[in-house]
Amino acid sequence: MSSKNISIQMFGIKTPIIREGDDIVQILKAALEDAGLVPVEGDIFVLAESAVGTAERRVVKLESVTPSERAKVLGEKYEIDPREMELVLQECDEIFGGVPGAALTITKGVLAPNAGVDASNAPEGYVILLPKDPRKSSETIRSRLEKSYSCRLGVIIGDSRTQPLRLGCSGIALGVSGFVPVEDARGTDDIYGKPLRITYKAVADNLVSAAELLMGEAGERVPCVLIRGAPVSMRNESPDMPTIPMEGCMYFGNIIKGRPEDKNCKKNI
Repeated sequence: MSSKNISIQMFGIKTPIIREGDDIVQILKAALEDAGLVPVEGDIFVLAESAVGTAERRVVKLESVTPSERAKVLGEKYEIDPREMELVLQECDEIFGGVPGAALTITKGVLAPNAGVDASNAPEGYVILLPKDPRKSSETIRSRLEKSYSCRLGVIIGDSRTQPLRLGCSGIALGVSGFVPVEDARGTDDIYGKPLRITYKAVADNLVSAAELLMGEAGERVPCVLIRGAPVSMRNESPDMPTIPMEGCMYFGNIIKGRPEDKNCKKNI
């Protein structure tokens, strides 16, 4: 498909506040009907992880959490409620440090502040954990939506993350079903005919970033965005999100080494 023929549409799907145990597919179907939207072949649904986590009863009352001594120490160090810090320790794979208000963790194979434990869009005194298995969640939701609308669809469970040395959040896909989330562009030619050597297209992450423009980060109550016309490769599968080892990551691999290659780099050199 040539770029001049690509036309992408995005529709924010506004819903009532999603509560623990709600049937998120039924809520989406009702919201789509209210909006006069009928999914068609190739549509991609981007769902906020907080909405999915809430529906899956991944909401925790902080009063019910007893922090360990380690959680108390780290909570004081990073200025995080020790009960929340205890949940971070339970959810994450590793902790590498942090700044006031956020511990830097690897959770479900990717960098995540506070292991994705989030008090925003949660009732007062509660936090929401990431869906336990985002890939499985996306697969289940896609299967039910496809059955309802009799067409091939894609589903992404997305989250927002900051980028190194950049202010503001962009999107990241935690779980994907129905299409290829990362496309290998190696071997294709650039505009001058030179073959690309290392480029992969983060298709799913880019779609989540686009959807974030409509979802927002506060009280918009738009937990889902329907994307139509995205140039994706549809597949009847739910692939794991591709990751790379720490040492192979240009950013993280150098951070854990501890020192820049040349401290004397100057802007004007």
